[in-house]
Amino acid sequence: MAAMALIIALGSSLTACSGNANNAGTGSTGEGNAAGDNDSVKQEAPVTIKIMSDFTIAQPPSADNPIVKEFEKNTNTKLDITWVSGANWTDYVDRINVVLSSGDLPDLLKLNDVTNPLFQQMVYQGVFWDLTPYLKSYPNLMTYPESVWNNTSIDGKNYVIPVARPLNGFVFTNIRKDWLDKLGLEVPKTIDDFYNMLKAFKEQKPDGKADTYGYTMRGHEVLDGVFTNSNGRWKDIGGELIDANFDPGMREAILFKKKLFDEGLIPPDFSVMKDSQFWDLATTGRAGATAETIEAQFRWTYDQWKRDPQVDWLPMSTLTYKDGPYAPEYRGYIGVLAIPKKVSEEKMKKILSLLDFGASEEGGTLSLYGIKGVHYNEENGMKVATEQAVVDSVGVGAFGKLFMRYDPYMYAYAPGMTKEIFDRNKQVIDERAKVAKPDVAIGLVSETDIKLGADYTKKMADMKTQVIMGKAKIEDWDKLIQDIQNDANYKKITEEINRAYKERLALTQ
Repeated sequence: MAAMALIIALGSSLTACSGNANNAGTGSTGEGNAAGDNDSVKQEAPVTIKIMSDFTIAQPPSADNPIVKEFEKNTNTKLDITWVSGANWTDYVDRINVVLSSGDLPDLLKLNDVTNPLFQQMVYQGVFWDLTPYLKSYPNLMTYPESVWNNTSIDGKNYVIPVARPLNGFVFTNIRKDWLDKLGLEVPKTIDDFYNMLKAFKEQKPDGKADTYGYTMRGHEVLDGVFTNSNGRWKDIGGELIDANFDPGMREAILFKKKLFDEGLIPPDFSVMKDSQFWDLATTGRAGATAETIEAQFRWTYDQWKRDPQVDWLPMSTLTYKDGPYAPEYRGYIGVLAIPKKVSEEKMKKILSLLDFGASEEGGTLSLYGIKGVHYNEENGMKVATEQAVVDSVGVGAFGKLFMRYDPYMYAYAPGMTKEIFDRNKQVIDERAKVAKPDVAIGLVSETDIKLGADYTKKMADMKTQVIMGKAKIEDWDKLIQDIQNDANYKKITEEINRAYKERLALTQ
């Protein structure tokens, strides 16, 4: 089951409007019928909307799915949805590109991102609607953060609707709070505290496992952000973007991880481990720190409770290095939706009304939880899923890929969570929000980077691993960085990214 969002009774700080003057569900002309019966109202025929979207659960929703029927009833539509597996995101992107190349576009297309090169090319060719003049008429969509709209724009115009997610609560470090309590340790605040905690976990083995490590190394890139005080590949230095790998903090991050490796605080084969292996370390009491979203971490906690009800994974609020407390901010969306220009203006508005309903409190609840009494029940102010919710594909794994009400605490909750843990998670999210670093390059495009960037990225990632594992020296990293900084093509990438960055700043300021 996908993660649950928060309940109304617990009070999200942001509530979307459920009413909408453009609601497609009205479906009435307000005029008498052809026979002259002025007492009856002529009902418009439902509008058929062809959609292509991804799903990440075992089976996609069927055409007669009750959630689909409820969306159709509320919006006077007939939804013809082609569900494509998104379990492997690369495969889904390949499918998108095939559809884009074919020219046979659905009425509503779910894309990986606005930066898709083929999509951008087609936007400039006028293939997709510029939705900018229309969006203000859809108040529920307008509850999405301004930064999300800016990061999914092209030349300051909105050709897509983002599928919203919270800005905070995404992947960051999580630690075994029950281990800290058992060892009499405080929650770490600095990188030095974090190291000392990992060392204590390794040496004192709170769960008594001989092969205990401190950190699984899953998502260890979050530590790079702590050291460089940046989020993602690019860092803003006085209005100019530099590759965060060139920041001196990245060198220090590599040396820190090498220290963890040399002292056996991380698994020696971390570089080739799969997600299942990282989680095996975390859920069998052999590692006391890992990285994950808050809600996903709790799903693993819930599973561990079956063996040990004392397990308590605590999402960390921040970690501090030289530049103060750090937490990364998520981009706020998990894909975007585009409407081709072949769709009439009237139908385009109908599609926007459908998405606006999905962004309302009613539609968002339907997408995430389903129908009350069928897919969920309310207990102590919390929505508790039934088995039918799984059967009918309720949640973020399918319908949440298309329809989402913006809720800043969505990542704070997961099925089975107690109110106490939920309240603690909300507090963590609030603390992160105070210092969270956004990824300043979201949505920016460099043509040279599209062609050549992957090779540079791989070289730097490989060298980091080699230095951490002692197969190369830190001086080898220094030389690689110097060579890349002096590379003509990489200079061109940097120039193009900075040009796009300054153009965006000029449009949004």
